Amino acid sequence: MNPTIAAAILGLISSLGAALVTYLFTKKREREAEWRKEKLAYYMTFIESMSGTIEGDASPEGHRAFSKATNNLLLFAPQPVVEAVNAFRDEIRISNPTRTQEQHDKLLAMLLLQIRRDIGVSPPDNAATFRPILWASGANRNAT
Repeated sequence: MNPTIAAAILGLISSLGAALVTYLFTKKREREAEWRKEKLAYYMTFIESMSGTIEGDASPEGHRAFSKATNNLLLFAPQPVVEAVNAFRDEIRISNPTRTQEQHDKLLAMLLLQIRRDIGVSPPDNAATFRPILWASGANRNAT
């Protein structure tokens, strides 16, 4: 075979290979970005739903939204997040006679740390000092 033709064929194959690898890599990155965007939407809904369960802002609708949001996390969240969600729900459930604010805060921090780890918050959090606080609106629901 003519060396010029062989070089041209090799160049064509190399170009096609590089284009294919670039295309596949780009598609993978696009899928990861879309998945991350969807996860963020679910996590944001979950965090927003917590507002409906905070003392002073709690309502039956808020508890239903929280329940739905936590159940949705079971679909896509990695196991450490699911385990943290389950532990947190066990602590805050009405039927738990040994609920404490200290345990609530500890489990909330663990849950949020797992979520933040899953979505890749950078720089990584320091678990020893991470102390999230949920805020109630302070609005009096019975006021007119």
